[in-house]
Amino acid sequence: MKTLEILLRFAALIQFTVLIASALVPRVLDWRRNLAALHPFLRSLFWVYGAFIVMVIVSFGILTLFDAHPMAAGEPVARGLAAFIAVFWFARLAVQLFVFDCRAFLTNGLLKAGYHALTLAFLYLGVVYACAALAIHPEF
Repeated sequence: MKTLEILLRFAALIQFTVLIASALVPRVLDWRRNLAALHPFLRSLFWVYGAFIVMVIVSFGILTLFDAHPMAAGEPVARGLAAFIAVFWFARLAVQLFVFDCRAFLTNGLLKAGYHALTLAFLYLGVVYACAALAIHPEF
């Protein structure tokens, strides 16, 4: 198995790990209390958007797990998928760095470590999928 294929399979696992962190967000950010002031439609919309993002990330992980070889081999459709996933994760990294100001919620060392781990995960995912999209084969 080539290095890029291994990195892609690891990326699939990282995406599933990101979902574990995502599952903790409603409790950590106390969505029940913080979203209570919203109109019921907006509150539902918020939850639906979250569910669709989860479905997208699950799909990215499953597709990568089962199609890491075609992605690493540079097959055209797989490269297109990898490019889309790279853009998704680089955009998420940009939001993490330049849009979200979550300092008020990073109240202990574990939350701070988790935030920084997610930042590194988003960077890793963007880089690995960009390598697959551009047919760059890192060798270690």
